Amino acid sequence: MEKIFKISLVVFTTLLLANCNRSTTGKSRLTGLSFNDPKNGNYIRNSSFEGQETPLGMVDIEGGSFTMGQVQDDVMFDWNTTPKKIHVRSFFMDEAEVTNSEYFLYVQYMKDVFSPSEEKYKHIYNSTLPDTLVWRKSLGNTDILTENYFRHPAYADYPVVGVTWLQANEYCKWRTNAVNLKKLIDKGHIKNIFESDSTRNFFDTERFLNDADRLFDGDTTIYKRGVRTRVVRKKGDPKPGKDDFQGRKITQADGVLQQKFRLPTEAEWEFAAKAIVENREYNTVRGRKKYAWNGKYTRAQKKRFRGDQLANFKQGKGQYSGLPGWSSDGSDIPIRIKSYPPNAFGLYDMSGNVAEWVADVYRPIIDNEANDFNYFRGNLFTKKMINQEGKVVIVGNDVAVEYDTLPNGSVIPKQLPGTIKYMPITKDDASFRTNFSRAENANINDGDLNSSRFYKDDEDRFASRPSMYNSPKKPTRLRDSLSGRDVLINDAKKRRTLISDQTRVYKGGSWADREYWLDPAQRRYLPEYMATNFIGFRCVTDKFGPMTYKKRTARNPSR
Repeated sequence: MEKIFKISLVVFTTLLLANCNRSTTGKSRLTGLSFNDPKNGNYIRNSSFEGQETPLGMVDIEGGSFTMGQVQDDVMFDWNTTPKKIHVRSFFMDEAEVTNSEYFLYVQYMKDVFSPSEEKYKHIYNSTLPDTLVWRKSLGNTDILTENYFRHPAYADYPVVGVTWLQANEYCKWRTNAVNLKKLIDKGHIKNIFESDSTRNFFDTERFLNDADRLFDGDTTIYKRGVRTRVVRKKGDPKPGKDDFQGRKITQADGVLQQKFRLPTEAEWEFAAKAIVENREYNTVRGRKKYAWNGKYTRAQKKRFRGDQLANFKQGKGQYSGLPGWSSDGSDIPIRIKSYPPNAFGLYDMSGNVAEWVADVYRPIIDNEANDFNYFRGNLFTKKMINQEGKVVIVGNDVAVEYDTLPNGSVIPKQLPGTIKYMPITKDDASFRTNFSRAENANINDGDLNSSRFYKDDEDRFASRPSMYNSPKKPTRLRDSLSGRDVLINDAKKRRTLISDQTRVYKGGSWADREYWLDPAQRRYLPEYMATNFIGFRCVTDKFGPMTYKKRTARNPSR
């Protein structure tokens, strides 16, 4: 009897604590006003957040401090990988590179929404296509890859290549919208728009949050229900119909939508690739890591796989895969993702297979004196364009779609039709701020006025001075009077460097690189509008709340 009484007491106490918890989370701790209560203004608070779900195809990367750029070899003597102590926040990262099949899904979707047969959309579909001609060689028989690598099912799970930094960035934006659209359909907030006319399948997350009434060509019947709220129906008010929209519109404060996917920063990519967590003992890292795996050799040491290569890379002149019948790395071009063991974070192919684009603008020096927290070079601070009625301006509806002609002749939209128009912040927006002072920050402290020998000039005079990074200028277009066609005129002046504000970093070795480039700390650069047959990409997304929900351990379990 005494045992039953004790159990009942424990159950009663637990229920009491749970009820107390519920009553306090629904009420302001400082004012006493109830949240989500129509009698108290119906002010929003979502108290059901219990941590982010790991997005599909991603792994959780717990942040922390590490030494960025700590390389073991510098045979090139570039001096662009000097060690810097950096802190990186926790984030989620794709476990493998984006594959041909995943990117082909994006291409098909864009073709459905922005049909190339329509004059106003003719450049949009073409701007998404990877450059398959990257496989061509003047002295090589590689046309089979040009014609088949991207679309043939044999290569469906191979990493996509021939993609520029600009295209990879656009894929990340589309993935954000596609994931949120699927989430809203699955949770019953909107109808399945894939069952309706394909021209209405365009969905934009920012537009959904800021201008939902004009999304889907103004068809609000697509919205089924919002966030459930307590509604006090007055006497005589009609009961809402079965198909009527019920609840409150979803906002950012509800935590329903997936956060933006993006390219990883250089610091994030290197931190994730090195995975120093497996070299940790308490709060100390023992030794250095030269590769994404632990050890100083590229071959497996375990008895079962001893001698096998741990990555796909070029082992010597004309040695892409070893001898016939005894292939040492399994492939002479990029190989199927997850063909090699993952690193300590669970990430595949962080050394070898294909190199990967990261978000940063390239500069030789990582300026951790200016910032050692979540370092990134390339910020462009923008704001939504608002019209006279106080509404957001929509590209293609309120303003015309603007196109940009790249130096290689490709035509791309600056923003897709149906998205919210963004513009750089002004000086007034940055006045009296100590943390930033302008919109464009690619060359801050390294190529701008304050970092040059002309630092005493005003901005107008400085613009006419020789640039610190005297890179080739963008080609100009002139109309040929005889043919009537536009002709690209390239910059003919002598230049000292290829570094510019449009030069982006790519990391990691590839199937076409020697072992030296497998070190995650090594860095190279390429203009953002160029593509190769050895550069791919993967996405990341930010993590909210605590850095981790795990308990601290003395050592990593993998040791």
